[in-house]
Amino acid sequence: MLSVHTSPLDQPGIGDAGGMNVYVSELSQALARRGARVEIFTRATSSALPETVILPGTDADGRLLDREQARAILLGDEVDVGVVPPVLVHHVPAGPFEGLDKSDLPGQLCAMTAGVLRSEAARAAGWYDVVHSHYWLSGQVGWLAADRWDVPLVHTMHTMARVKNAALAPGDTPEPHGRMIGEEQVVAEADALIASTDEEARDLVELYGAAPDRVRTVAPGVDLDLFTPGDRAAARARLGLDATGPLVLFAGRVQPLKGPDVLVQALAVLRASGRPVPTLVVLGGPSGRPTAVRELAALAAASGVSDHVIVRPPVPRSVLVDWYRAADLVAMPSRSESFGLVAAEAQASGTPVLAAGVGGLRSVVADGTSGRLVAGHDPETWAAAIGELLADDAARVVLGQGARAHALQFGWDASADKVLRVYDEARRRRSER
Repeated sequence: MLSVHTSPLDQPGIGDAGGMNVYVSELSQALARRGARVEIFTRATSSALPETVILPGTDADGRLLDREQARAILLGDEVDVGVVPPVLVHHVPAGPFEGLDKSDLPGQLCAMTAGVLRSEAARAAGWYDVVHSHYWLSGQVGWLAADRWDVPLVHTMHTMARVKNAALAPGDTPEPHGRMIGEEQVVAEADALIASTDEEARDLVELYGAAPDRVRTVAPGVDLDLFTPGDRAAARARLGLDATGPLVLFAGRVQPLKGPDVLVQALAVLRASGRPVPTLVVLGGPSGRPTAVRELAALAAASGVSDHVIVRPPVPRSVLVDWYRAADLVAMPSRSESFGLVAAEAQASGTPVLAAGVGGLRSVVADGTSGRLVAGHDPETWAAAIGELLADDAARVVLGQGARAHALQFGWDASADKVLRVYDEARRRRSER
């Protein structure tokens, strides 16, 4: 697995860390549960990071592997049935540890590639069977590694420049032309492309010229054991929230693409019209601009709704589930989403989702069953949708029940099974070539 610009160990919701981090981590561990040995390579962002982090596996009885068992698997012993191999996360030095923006990383891809290639140089030839890269930067590294090792390259885009540029927020900066060229190269070289939704699969074919027979749709998963329905009052008590007031949750990076500003302006519309104004909790950190959170707070102040907006930093997923349970609804006014993991997690927690009808959200949210889709990003429209759903307790109960039922189709084990089939297809295609 290659995840160059962000580590699966990072806290989602800050900087460039988001749903892709969860995707890489959860998919890798689900693949390990099927006996696959998975190693993840990411760029080191601190001198304090260990060279390798081991996510421990388990023996056939479900107990954590001891040091000798893990070492035997890492050295190449066959994996017994029922054994879950450890997953390795390698931190590769590539450029300065700090002060590099994602836009600066193309200049470090040579160093990143060199670090990845050295990993097999210390082992027997043929150690890796598949390279699976995530995001176009990783695809560039994966292209060279797969070519050097003569193994298939499987690539997952996660986001695409052409799609994002077609849905820019007012004043937002478009993705650079160089990224589009890099994406085209990766699409052309990949032996298989994994899309999260059928719509993303069509975008790969229509916008990037991908060969249709190399594109496979595999929906990401959600941790259905962690994200479960629970008592709302108890969750609010644990989080120190008001027990009864209406609460809308936004969980994600604070950036124009995700649209938290739309929700703040929607609160202002509700207040101006004399309708009840819920508390909006924004659970996320700045992304793109270090001042993004301060700018959102300033917008709330200028709109006269500061008393109804709470901004908190991202939290571990074990705490995030309580935020989902505490909310009356989760709002996702994104301008573009390849999937929408927050929507899947919220629904698994039994909370209805109000989402923009864009991209993957149209697949993740079953309109009228697990939540509602909102057309566009006009604050008036969002105010009406929020106000209507908060005023209808019975509808929210029905949607909450439908949300959990709908989320049950998004399990990581099912995703891993499908990804393994894609790997097998890619290996056959590579051998034929």
